[in-house]
Amino acid sequence: MDNNTIAIIILVVSFVLFVLLRFPIALALAASSIFTILYLEIPLSVIGQQMVQGMNSFSLLAIPFFILTGQIMSEGGLALRLVNLANLFVGRIRGGLAMVNSVACMFFGNISGSAVADASSVGSVMIPMMKKKGYDADFSVGVTISSAIQGVVMPPSHNLVLYSLAAGGVSIASLFMAGIVPALILLASLLVTGYMIARKRGYAKGDPVPRSEVLGILLHGFLSLTPAVIILGGIISGWFTATESGALACLYSFILAFVFYREAPISRMWPILKRTLRTVAMVFFLISASAAFGWVLAYLQIPGMVTDLFLNISDNPLIVLLIINVLLLLLGAPMDMAPMILIMTPILLPVVTKFGMDPVHFGIILILNAGIGLLTPPVGTVLFVGCAIGKVSIQQGTKAMLPFFYAMLVVLLIITYFPEVVMWLPKLVAG
Repeated sequence: MDNNTIAIIILVVSFVLFVLLRFPIALALAASSIFTILYLEIPLSVIGQQMVQGMNSFSLLAIPFFILTGQIMSEGGLALRLVNLANLFVGRIRGGLAMVNSVACMFFGNISGSAVADASSVGSVMIPMMKKKGYDADFSVGVTISSAIQGVVMPPSHNLVLYSLAAGGVSIASLFMAGIVPALILLASLLVTGYMIARKRGYAKGDPVPRSEVLGILLHGFLSLTPAVIILGGIISGWFTATESGALACLYSFILAFVFYREAPISRMWPILKRTLRTVAMVFFLISASAAFGWVLAYLQIPGMVTDLFLNISDNPLIVLLIINVLLLLLGAPMDMAPMILIMTPILLPVVTKFGMDPVHFGIILILNAGIGLLTPPVGTVLFVGCAIGKVSIQQGTKAMLPFFYAMLVVLLIITYFPEVVMWLPKLVAG
């Protein structure tokens, strides 16, 4: 075997071994990259340079602001106000609380951009409420965790910013616009699935909202959704960059939560900052380690080899895209979302662009695949969070989630094979 082949084996085997030994993904990426370049007799300083270069992007500053905005709004009682807003629209339908759950998760995901935050914040309100109204505990968990996945696709999602970085600077505004229609289709699929199950199990309609409360619910709901409007409106209009929009949304969220509503004391800001700093540190270390790993992949020409492999399997783009989706779904089970985006983008993006796919289109496909992976064991973080809140076993939560899982697979196929579903809005806005 030549040096290149041996280096590829070292890179892949060491990475898999570190993952199996339960090392953090960032450490596994960095260590496998170091072992590989040591074998290739490349100076270790290259790894450091690539890790620093991977962090050298102004757009990355948007991620801390997005995360901090979500943390502040979650602490400030946002989830309950969004639940009330969702209840105003869909609460009177049979199985209304399930639909309220789905719509509230879309609203909250529109701000937090995190499926785990979505499941924990909305789930802590909705799951006990649904159980109290006679809904089965497993169904309450299933609809919550499935609905939380909307947050990874619905802008402003920091996962879309991560993909933009990994894809070499794809327009964040285009990615945000591309996520809107798929997110709405995903919501529709969850609502239909929830309604069918509700009819089958005989769940009741929700209680009517008193007319005297309608204006208050609309006002507080609009105020709670304003951070997302600031971010999306600023980026799409071109008035602000993603980072500037995130900073403004952060300031607005702070004023709304700690000055206007005052549901949480100002002393809660310190724990919020600590949680945000811890999350941002992990994400940024992962980004820097992925940059080094990506450099090694490029040096060993692995993306080109993967492209040739897919071309040898089939020259039919429909088949290749099906294989890629199956691969991503399988990888989503053992791999968390951010590492999957950062690792698989430089490997698979050359493959799909070879078949003429727009990088923006592929980004939405990859993000939805990675989001669905958050529901599947053994690393289904959203599944674990939902089961813990609802006090059901992983087996019960998984079984209850399956009808929604199948609905999401249908949506995945739609956005894969009908590009205009994804690209229509970005093209419209671009003129």
